[in-house]
Amino acid sequence: MFTGLVSDVGEVLDVEARGELRRIRIACAYEPETIALGASIACSGPCLTAVRIGHEDGRNFFEVDAAAETLKRTTVGVWTPGRKVNLERSLKIGDELGGHIVTGHVDGVAHIVARTDFDGMSKFDIEAPRDLSKFIAEKGSVALDGVSLTVNEAEGDRFSILLIPHTLAVTTWGERAAGDPVNIEVDLMARYAARLTARG
Repeated sequence: MFTGLVSDVGEVLDVEARGELRRIRIACAYEPETIALGASIACSGPCLTAVRIGHEDGRNFFEVDAAAETLKRTTVGVWTPGRKVNLERSLKIGDELGGHIVTGHVDGVAHIVARTDFDGMSKFDIEAPRDLSKFIAEKGSVALDGVSLTVNEAEGDRFSILLIPHTLAVTTWGERAAGDPVNIEVDLMARYAARLTARG
């Protein structure tokens, strides 16, 4: 379980194909001894399992295995060395829930339609997959590339978000541009509400 509050921006160091799996090495600021083998780490949205942890060439890193479903449903399938990724470690009992409840189970890939910069902030217009747009509501929550964000406006399959300078500086969103794909996880409460309504 996560909050969508990014605690580090990592960098993909290596991607190795292993049949239907891809082993991905990610550099991070986390001290290796603080990462347990098998720990869950949200990597730009998807919750992935640390299968190897270490320190090499002056950098801390962890490795994850991405399975076929993750490669198909998220942007992980197009990651290459040098890519920056938002990182968040799983919640511990007693941690502050400052964003919203995020599971790390990405629903699909949305696309940035436009970016407008002003006063150090950025407004992004996003197009969601049609089957997910019903879960996105004005002033509701959405996780994009693992970041908990508030929906400003929503109409049809499109919605907008506004990012403050701090968020742009401490996540990968400062680098995002029109045309970029982003991992989307809709709000868990919206999903359950829609399910209950449908069963009415």
